[in-house]
Amino acid sequence: MMNSTKPTGKKLKDLLPQVLAEISKNYHERPDLILAVWPEIIGEKLAPMTHALSFSEGILTVKVKNSTLHSLLVQHERPKLLKKLRERFPSSEIRNINFRIG
Repeated sequence: MMNSTKPTGKKLKDLLPQVLAEISKNYHERPDLILAVWPEIIGEKLAPMTHALSFSEGILTVKVKNSTLHSLLVQHERPKLLKKLRERFPSSEIRNINFRIG
């Protein structure tokens, strides 16, 4: 007597879109990941002088050590930093970076 059984599992190609959507959702729902990569985004030289405080409603809040660095970041570096963040987290809506002296 031959036993013929059919697979009961789903095919990977059917599951992949769902899995990728879930991963994307996790990035979107975990602002800690954005905060954790901030030193890499800002770069080795400036990382010790900044600290990412929060990411809420599309706005990353970053504390900076002094007014000179604040001016540099606000006037010259913000667009580059936003671009890097958006490339790294394409599924997150990153609207702006607020720099605060502190």
